[in-house]
Amino acid sequence: MCGICGIINTNQAPVEERVIQRMHEVASHRGPDGFGVFHGPAFAFGHRRLRILDLSENGKQPMSYRHLTITFNGEIYNYIEIRQVLIQKGYSFRSQTDTEVILAAYAEWGKDCLQHFNGMWAFAIYDSHRNEIFFARDRFGVKPLHYAKTGGQFFFASEIRQILEVCDRRKVNEHMLLQKLICHLENHTAETLFEGIHVLPAGHFMTYNLHTHETKISRYYTIRKHPEMESLDEADAMRVFEERLINSVNLRLRSDVLVGTCLSGGLDSSVISAVASGRYQPDSGNRFAAINARSIQKSRDESGYAQQVATHLGLDIHFVEPSYEDFSSHIDSVVRTQEEPFGSPSMFMGYFVFKKAQELGCTVMLNGQGGDEVLLGYERYFVPLVRQAHGFAKLESIWNYYRNSRLSLPQTLLFLLYFGSFDVRKRKLLSGTVVRNNFVSHADFDSIRTYAKSSSDIFALQNFEIAAIQLPKLLRYEDRNSMAHSIETRLPFLDFNVVEAGLSLHHRHKVHGGWSKYVLRRIAESYLPSEVAWRKNKFGFEAPEDIWLPQHEQTMIAGIRQSALLEKYCDMPALLRKFPGMGNWEKWMYYNVAVWERVFNVSL
Repeated sequence: MCGICGIINTNQAPVEERVIQRMHEVASHRGPDGFGVFHGPAFAFGHRRLRILDLSENGKQPMSYRHLTITFNGEIYNYIEIRQVLIQKGYSFRSQTDTEVILAAYAEWGKDCLQHFNGMWAFAIYDSHRNEIFFARDRFGVKPLHYAKTGGQFFFASEIRQILEVCDRRKVNEHMLLQKLICHLENHTAETLFEGIHVLPAGHFMTYNLHTHETKISRYYTIRKHPEMESLDEADAMRVFEERLINSVNLRLRSDVLVGTCLSGGLDSSVISAVASGRYQPDSGNRFAAINARSIQKSRDESGYAQQVATHLGLDIHFVEPSYEDFSSHIDSVVRTQEEPFGSPSMFMGYFVFKKAQELGCTVMLNGQGGDEVLLGYERYFVPLVRQAHGFAKLESIWNYYRNSRLSLPQTLLFLLYFGSFDVRKRKLLSGTVVRNNFVSHADFDSIRTYAKSSSDIFALQNFEIAAIQLPKLLRYEDRNSMAHSIETRLPFLDFNVVEAGLSLHHRHKVHGGWSKYVLRRIAESYLPSEVAWRKNKFGFEAPEDIWLPQHEQTMIAGIRQSALLEKYCDMPALLRKFPGMGNWEKWMYYNVAVWERVFNVSL
């Protein structure tokens, strides 16, 4: 796990050492264990290293192998198996790293090497034979890769801050800001909120021709549906999914440093902790470490469930309990870490979990991210199931979701109406906005329209959430919070074998009798207390917003008043008048934009 960056000069001039150093130094938190620079003809690669595999100097990057040189961020979990295949083909290795395996795999299979990898990655490979640079990002975009073209230069980096350090790209992307303020969307396209800075989409690669300086982006992965899995009965569905999840966890325990887990006490993180601790503790001889964020707002606190799971599994559990002072004193730091506005103050809970992991020396942390997207864990996922039902079955479905989810009956009906109808959702969004009328007309509702269309088909909806609406922003949150503290997070539910199995299973195994993630609950019965396996009141690491935000309200209002962005795009008198009566998420949205503008000195 590391931080990468690079510069290409289109005028064929060599890259200045001090410039590439500035880029990788900005990301020193992503790799405190070392750095390296490689200079090619009119380009340079930078690298910051976080030692996870092969802690020796043999793992230093940028790394060269034959005619190839790489700067790489991520982990290829099945590198041992790929290495054996390549050895049989005549390749030899001087390190025990997955980085060297990537290079040999590219030498053998070219761009098709990506089909062999199981893991998370963002890398750039210089191929001197082709005079080309090959960029690639993992299937679901766990690891980030940003780029910008300007002034005869091409920049790429793990973080936006690295590009901002050497490239004047601090102008707001008006289109994306309006998407945030009106449609409440973020990270749903290849654009960022900084004009001219883009992300390479998940499941894509990009080639950069050093002769012509042309780039070409291609998709190499789409989620495959396995029709044979749809016909499995409950017992076989449980067996197949459990086997794939166990294999995923086992691969993600491969490490030469200490591994722990983020344990919210919810179903996903608890199952991951159970599977991982059963393997890790016997192998390492140490108790498996778990970290939980305890909320001072008891209605949002699930630390009791985490303690119950830790006791049941024999985990070494640690708690953090951020106060209002912790929140208020870290706002600028967290906003700077995230680089773009984010959904809620719950971001701070994860931030302090990873801070604790760093204090404990737990360099690798497992997390349950992706479980909801794979197994229909969000309440809104019942919409296509109700729409597909007929007659009495439709009414029965609505009743079951009400009984076995955290939604009231009116909420259940409102969810059905809101997420299933483009017109209803659009009217609701527009009725609540304080964006000036002349900018409302510029709003792009294509993603909202696509979401509504997808809500008639479970597979299409899950695909869209994973590709655009939900997962990209969650992965950005996870990457920035963890790497800010030099922590690598690994996500077993986002092994592509697990994802494809989850999406391929018949929906009755994912939602049954109104119970979400049904197959995982049935699997969990053999690992966890039934109170955890059959919980309805999940929270995750939710912040005590009802305590923090009222204490911070006057500071929030003052920050909003000073925002040139909000002054331009919003009806400021209406915003200030309505602010006291807004919900917490809406208050945070406007304040977050104002803080982001100030922290990054964003211009109009």
